[in-house]
Amino acid sequence: MTPPQACHPWLAMDVIFRRTGARRYSVNVQVPGQPMHGMDPAPGFDEHIPHDLVHYIVEAELQLLAGVFGRAASGGGNFYQGSLDGGNARERARQQRKQRRREVRLASDEASRREMAHSERLAGLCDLAWRRRHGQRPDPARWHEGKPLSAEEHAQVERVLTQLDRLAPIWHGLPTGGELVLTWPSLVPLIATHKHRKLGSPWFSSAG
Repeated sequence: MTPPQACHPWLAMDVIFRRTGARRYSVNVQVPGQPMHGMDPAPGFDEHIPHDLVHYIVEAELQLLAGVFGRAASGGGNFYQGSLDGGNARERARQQRKQRRREVRLASDEASRREMAHSERLAGLCDLAWRRRHGQRPDPARWHEGKPLSAEEHAQVERVLTQLDRLAPIWHGLPTGGELVLTWPSLVPLIATHKHRKLGSPWFSSAG
């Protein structure tokens, strides 16, 4: 699939899914040379596979570069610089206005809107299919019946389910404070149990 022109250029970006409590998680994104942006709490906590992690897997596996995480890597999206990372409040507000303008431009592009809608649809489909496959009851708030799947969508769902089967146990095994870290758009995980690291330092495995 050719990524929509509106989302170029996109940059490599660390995406950090952190278990912040028994029923809570956050998502932070870090583009090199830029402040950390994030969402805490992030929507749709689940002990097996949270909502935004499903989105990430869908978009990375299918190379949907105008979805939630592709837009964040392009300077848009809904992850904002927090107030706990220091810095000047006025400058932070200026950067947030700039980010919102960038997101409006991305959202106004027809190809980007179609790809975001496709991401939302596939995330719901894959969440539903994965939970049914593993004998869980899907959350009805996350899925509404729509048009039947095309043959292409069936194949895409199967690809995503393979990745969900691989990454869900890693997430499920994290303790509070543990992190699942991926570098957009990679699906090769880096895992850390400590809460923070210095930019540019390696992530350490939670094993052991």
